[in-house]
Amino acid sequence: MSSTEPSGSVPAAEFRAALGRFASGITIMSTLQDGVAHAMTANAFTSVSLDPPLVLVCVDKGVRMHAAVLDCGYWAISVLAAEQQPVAERFARSGRDLYSQFDGIATTAGPKTGCATVDGALSWLECRTWATYDGGDHTIVVGEVLSLGTGGPDDPGALLYSSGHYRKLPGN
Repeated sequence: MSSTEPSGSVPAAEFRAALGRFASGITIMSTLQDGVAHAMTANAFTSVSLDPPLVLVCVDKGVRMHAAVLDCGYWAISVLAAEQQPVAERFARSGRDLYSQFDGIATTAGPKTGCATVDGALSWLECRTWATYDGGDHTIVVGEVLSLGTGGPDDPGALLYSSGHYRKLPGN
């Protein structure tokens, strides 16, 4: 192989640093497993299709949320508003107590799945798993949107993550 051909592998730290420059919205993904609510912060979330309405989120295979979302088959996404950084930080921490992780966080059970949606979020979606794909150390979970809603007529701005920091995109 010549020195100008790609090797197919890049150092993980450099890969993370390069992708960290991409600003992404912040979401909370939730599901239920045996009646217990699970949640995680996710910024690897995007729309896939309008017809049918599909979205995807990438879930680390090494976290407890992985088994929970695959077992349940239903999940919710809450797109966080600019002032919800403490919510994002809470659900980004690993090792938090499963049974008290929602304490002090106002949520509403989704009307179709019962999965928690975060009150005050810019929008929320309830999904049924449509397909899953291997994504290395993550599973790509594609969901069919079953119901959705927005936080209201006011636009408080969005919470973003870029270059290792939370940032706030002002609203209207």
